[in-house]
Amino acid sequence: MAPPMSADRFLKALKDEGVTVVEVGSWRGHNRNSKGAWGPVNGVMIHHTVTSGSARTVDICRNGYSGLPGPLCHGVITKDGRVHLVGYGRANHAGLGDDDVLAAVIAERASYPPVNEANTDGNARFYGFECENLGDGKDPWTSAQLDAIERVSAAICRVHGWNQQSVIGHLEWQPGKIDPRGFTMKSMRERIKGRLK
Repeated sequence: MAPPMSADRFLKALKDEGVTVVEVGSWRGHNRNSKGAWGPVNGVMIHHTVTSGSARTVDICRNGYSGLPGPLCHGVITKDGRVHLVGYGRANHAGLGDDDVLAAVIAERASYPPVNEANTDGNARFYGFECENLGDGKDPWTSAQLDAIERVSAAICRVHGWNQQSVIGHLEWQPGKIDPRGFTMKSMRERIKGRLK
C-alpha cells in the first residue's frame, strides 16, 4: 500500500519512462474525490474502451457519459501510443472488484484467484488506463500502444517499488469483464518485468 504520488510526480514518472504525454485541460484537478477515497494505491489497471477514433475516445474518457461521470481513467492510450492525461485522483474505471484479488496484488503473488466477488472499491486502489480498442478480438493493438502500456505500468511500479504483479487487467478484477481483449495480461506483465530490470 502506498499513498498516491502527486500529479506532478506522476507526470514526471511517465516522461522519465519515455512516454509521449498529452495533457488534456486541467487534468490535475479533474477527479471524483468528492465521492470517495483515492488511495492507498496498490496497483495499475488496464482497460479497453470499446470505442474508435482517438478524439472521441479521449473526450468520453475525460467527460464520461450518462450514468457514469468522468474521468473514466487517469490516462487514455490511443492507437498512436500517446498517453492523454484526462484526470488525476479518484476515477470511475475499476468499480467494485474481488478482495481476494486485491490481497494477491498487494502480496504480488505470481497468480491471482478466480474473480467471483464484487465487494471492494477499486477506484480508490488502482491507477487506471483506458486503451483505444473496440475489444472485439479483431481490432488490432498497435506496437506503439503495447509499448505505451508497458511504459506507463513500469513507470508507476518504479515509483512505488512494485513489480509486474501489481499490474492487472479489468477482467482480473471484476466479474464479467473481458478487458483488455486482444493480448494477455500475462504477456504484458512479462514485458513490464523486462523493462523494470
